[in-house]
Amino acid sequence: MRHVLPALLALTLVAQDKPQPVRLTPLRVSPAATLSQDMGLSQIKLSYARPAVKGRKIWGDLVPYGKVWRTGANAATTIAFTHPCKVAGKEVAAGTYALFAIPTEKAWTWILSKQAQIWGSYDYKPEEDVLRFEVQPEGAAHQEYMDYRVNVQDLDHARVELSWEKLKVSFPVEFEGKTIYWKHLEDTLAKAPDTDWTPWYQAAQYCLQVKIHQDKALAWSEKSVKIGESFWNLENRARVLHWAGRTAEGIPFLQKAADLSRGKAPKEYTENVEKDLAAWKASLKAK
Repeated sequence: MRHVLPALLALTLVAQDKPQPVRLTPLRVSPAATLSQDMGLSQIKLSYARPAVKGRKIWGDLVPYGKVWRTGANAATTIAFTHPCKVAGKEVAAGTYALFAIPTEKAWTWILSKQAQIWGSYDYKPEEDVLRFEVQPEGAAHQEYMDYRVNVQDLDHARVELSWEKLKVSFPVEFEGKTIYWKHLEDTLAKAPDTDWTPWYQAAQYCLQVKIHQDKALAWSEKSVKIGESFWNLENRARVLHWAGRTAEGIPFLQKAADLSRGKAPKEYTENVEKDLAAWKASLKAK
């Protein structure tokens, strides 16, 4: 034992004298990119690497026809959905998927795969496919570095688009935005105390914005004002009543909102409320 301890001490000293390894950060010639797009409460997120054309023939050469491609460079491109959605009209669960494609000259087959953690498409396994669907490629202006975009059409619909060289290919994604938000609304109100006017105002405001559940909007706007008055929930109560065809009942609430907002809200807010107030009064006189 007396001989072992000095030997261990000597090894420790040598290890302490040895410098730590020094390494360069690898230079990625295909830069990494992340794209996220919110749609209501939902989000689409793409993670990919962007190869460049560099004067090369891309389609049918660098990217062979008829073979599975990682739709980018380096690790497989991934696409993530925070909520269940439809991709090309097919149901897809929330989650993260690898996004592969099989290009041909006249049509592309897109693939969503469970293999979201692989390098390239070398270990691609068809049995891990979640969805396959076919789309037609389109001609486009030259794009040197491969690019993805999420083109939002409304809060429920978007098209995910890949463009590279002189080609673009896209596919639709659809969320059930009203269903998703309504669940969020109900879950939130289930936890809301009867001492806070804000969530009830917010719930009534949402109904007013998207014109659904007028009966609930009336009840929630009334509850909010009873808990505590602000120019926000007074205006909301007035507008919900106006929506329900009860403008005469709404006028006192809108008047009080205008009065409370002076000196507290931007001048433009008060002016807009007063403008609507005058219009409502005029419409009642005209009847």
